[in-house]
Amino acid sequence: MRFKAIRRCVIFYGIILWFLCMGLFSQQGNTASNSIKLHSGEIDKKITDLLAKMTLEEKIGQMTQVALGVISQGEDGNGIPHKIDGVKLREAVVKYKVGSILNVIDGAYTIEHWHEIIQAIQDTVMKETPLKIPVLYGIDSIHGANYVVGSTIFPQNIGMAATFNGELDKKSDQITAYETRTEGLQRKYGPVLDMGRQPLWPRLFETFGEDTYLASIMAHESIKGMEGDNNLEKIDNTGVAACMKHYLGYGFPLSGKDRTPAWIPLGFLKEYFVPPFETAVKAGAHTLMVNSSEINGEPVHASRFYLKTLLREELGFEGLVVSDWKDIQNLHTREKVASSQKEAVKLAVMAGVDMSMVPSDFSFYEYLLELVKEGEVPVSRIDEAVRRILMVKFKLGLFENPYWDKALAAGVGSAENTQTALEAARESITLLKNDGVLPLAGGTRVLVTGPTADRLSVMSSGWTYTWQGNDEKRYPVEKDTIREALEKRFSKNNVVYEAGCLYDKEVDIRQALNKAKTVDVIVACLGEEAYCETPGNIDDLALPGIQYELVSKLCETGKPVILVMVEGRPRLIRGVVDKVKAVVMGYLPGNEGGRAIAEILAGDVNPSGKLPITYPRFANDLKCYDYKNSEVSDVNRYNPEFRFGYGLSYTEFTYEKLVLDKRVMEQNDGIEISVTVKNSGKVKGKEAVLLYVRDLVASVTPSVQRLKGFRKVELAPGEEKVVVFRLSPADLSFIGLDMKPTVEPGGFQVMVGSLTADFTLSPSSKN
Repeated sequence: MRFKAIRRCVIFYGIILWFLCMGLFSQQGNTASNSIKLHSGEIDKKITDLLAKMTLEEKIGQMTQVALGVISQGEDGNGIPHKIDGVKLREAVVKYKVGSILNVIDGAYTIEHWHEIIQAIQDTVMKETPLKIPVLYGIDSIHGANYVVGSTIFPQNIGMAATFNGELDKKSDQITAYETRTEGLQRKYGPVLDMGRQPLWPRLFETFGEDTYLASIMAHESIKGMEGDNNLEKIDNTGVAACMKHYLGYGFPLSGKDRTPAWIPLGFLKEYFVPPFETAVKAGAHTLMVNSSEINGEPVHASRFYLKTLLREELGFEGLVVSDWKDIQNLHTREKVASSQKEAVKLAVMAGVDMSMVPSDFSFYEYLLELVKEGEVPVSRIDEAVRRILMVKFKLGLFENPYWDKALAAGVGSAENTQTALEAARESITLLKNDGVLPLAGGTRVLVTGPTADRLSVMSSGWTYTWQGNDEKRYPVEKDTIREALEKRFSKNNVVYEAGCLYDKEVDIRQALNKAKTVDVIVACLGEEAYCETPGNIDDLALPGIQYELVSKLCETGKPVILVMVEGRPRLIRGVVDKVKAVVMGYLPGNEGGRAIAEILAGDVNPSGKLPITYPRFANDLKCYDYKNSEVSDVNRYNPEFRFGYGLSYTEFTYEKLVLDKRVMEQNDGIEISVTVKNSGKVKGKEAVLLYVRDLVASVTPSVQRLKGFRKVELAPGEEKVVVFRLSPADLSFIGLDMKPTVEPGGFQVMVGSLTADFTLSPSSKN
């Protein structure tokens, strides 16, 4: 009997152990933190061994990226969730050995549905391919994990730049990476490092604004947020591979239209457009996406200069380069620099593109295979590209766990993550005018009107649940529009609503005017419809006339009007700005934007955002803040509606004691600058302290000023803090006539607030 009892115990515990082992080693959502990743040296050896085993077909397959629609049923744009088609999937990953898949155009899925998709893809690879190389999945998590239901949605990048808070930007990208990896997706197409110096451009809201220094600092924080401080060299699976884009000059099209040519002299390109990418490379970004268009007549996808000489040799980038959507094919069909699709493939691969976002067929694979067999593309170039692709997959830990970490799902859209998004929205919103009407007192009766007052989609715009972000039905009902947030803050009895007009047509302005008679103040919400990329192209920075007509007639009632702008780029307000009592720039603040705007209007939150762009007054006067001296004269003025770096508060900050530490300068270590900032008002607030530098004389005409430092501080009434900056020789450099960074001795001036201080850089201290 004792023997039988022991035997039963052994069998019982053996079964339990078997289940535990199955759970531990199952390929269905392993907990990646249980397995330590390989270090770079070990990875190099693994890649060399793996390359030696790979056929040419397997290598070219790794360089091929197709969209989810190629392997699934359900079409983009019809709202039907993609369901994996086993036959199509096997064709892609077994026959064509496809190494990468990217996100859908239309569809925010539940985590469970994403897991079904990733499970099917990676299972097929693991079970039906000899080398079991996991698929790398990329997705446009532009301002949050925006293709997953219940995720945290942050302000678009232009709003994050307005916070002038790098730590907050890093935290937002940490959350985005975490929630994206929860889906089982491993590469984030971002950050966008194009410069927002062309206000017409429809992707300006994806940028960090017009200033190179600001964009570079935010680039560094974004990369570290996505990949971790050690750039994927860690034991957990909460990071994603960043994909800096769109290299290079994409955001400065001459026409202002998306995917149209840019004309940028090389010195200007290196001065203003290269630095954010250079910073991201130094920060350790693993992947890069190429500009869809051309610079000075040269398509970037076919440029050995941009993709090899500048990117690899000068900037030192060692990671993976991926094309943008269909852009290798476009070398033949649109840019007309290739006589055939096959020649386009050769041009792009030999120029330096490692992976083709084909995205809808296997033509790239077929053409490249032919080119290699014909000796037109050397196998060494293929090995070079595949080594970079495999490096990313190893660094992400996909060979240890190609699925997802079950422990991550619980944190998606958590209260803590939502609070961070709310803080980001609060710090981004910028008060541009206030004639004493704000903040609103409790019990104030409010009319809320305008096309952006009662819709969630306009506060997030593109890359939110769908590509265009314009499907209102997909937005979470528990989030508040501006109208709903004001109703909660001031009570429904004190808030009345009338649309007045839609984006470009009247609804009932007369009814809005009638309701204005019953209130104390009017909140008029103007702005843009949701849009993204080329569908967002415009011919005029002015808004449709009906929006100005609504505001003008409301102002005629004699009631104070507060103008709230919800927009991805600065639309002109010259005709109404002098008529209204206050102007609030909301940018695209995300799902928490309604609440954040209501809190600021009510004075629950003190606004602290500052413009990361110049807000133009006229459609044809588009100077950036760092203009040249020759651009200003008696007839040519820098005369924007609002300047870069401008933003009001409900308190008053004073600047005193601007001090330069000459000892540091004499030691050739740079210059230490301190300034005392005091809250002289009666309300607690945050202030972005901005440091500008002016090079008084230079061999290349200097700008009147350049941002070279910023700090966000929070001060109670009467409190003061000493804010310290440190300028390095690099901060005083510019691209010289030899196209290289140059530091010249001579006079400089620093500016903080209304304070200025001069110093001289001697020849001995320039190095």
